[in-house]
Amino acid sequence: MRILLDACVLYPTIMRETLLRAAKIGAFEPLWSARILEEWRRAAAKHSVQQAQIAGVEIALIRASWPNAEIAAGNPDGLWLPDENDIHVLASAIHGNADVIMTLNLKDFPTRILSSHGIIRRDPDSFLVEFARENPSEMKRVARDIQQAAEQHSGEPKDIRKLLKRTRLPRLGKFLTTEV
Repeated sequence: MRILLDACVLYPTIMRETLLRAAKIGAFEPLWSARILEEWRRAAAKHSVQQAQIAGVEIALIRASWPNAEIAAGNPDGLWLPDENDIHVLASAIHGNADVIMTLNLKDFPTRILSSHGIIRRDPDSFLVEFARENPSEMKRVARDIQQAAEQHSGEPKDIRKLLKRTRLPRLGKFLTTEV
C-alpha cells in the first residue's frame, strides 16, 4: 500500500518515527513531495531556528533512507479541497499513485473528493492500531525503540503510553501497553 504522508504526520518527531519504523517492517510504502518536506521544516522553524536546523538534518536522513519515497509534485489544475493550501497534497498523491493520504487534517480532505481519485484518507492512530493488531510483537519492538530513543534524548525515563498519547497516537499507546 502506497501512503502519502502529509506534513502534519511527519512533524512531530515521535509520530514520524513511529510511522517510518512501521513502514520499515512492511506496514506501507511511504511517499512525500519536496513541498511536504518543506512544510515540515517550516513548522519546525516556528518553534526555533535550532528546530528548523534539526528538521533539515532529519529531512536529509529520511531522503537518504527512503530514496524512492519522494515524488514529484502533481498537477493541481482542476483539483479542489476546502483548504486550497492542501491541494498540492492531493495532486502529489494522485501523481504518486498513492492509495492513501495519511493526515490529521480530516476535515480538509473530504472522503467524497478523495474517493473520486481512488484515494482514501487515514489518520495515523487508527492505521497503526490496525497494523499493530496484525503485527503485535513487531510494533512492540518499534515502541521500545522509540521509547529508548526518547529516553536517551531527554536523559530521563519515558512512559511509552504517555509519549504516544502526547503525539496524538493514544489508541496505539493503549493497545501496545495493554495487549499481550
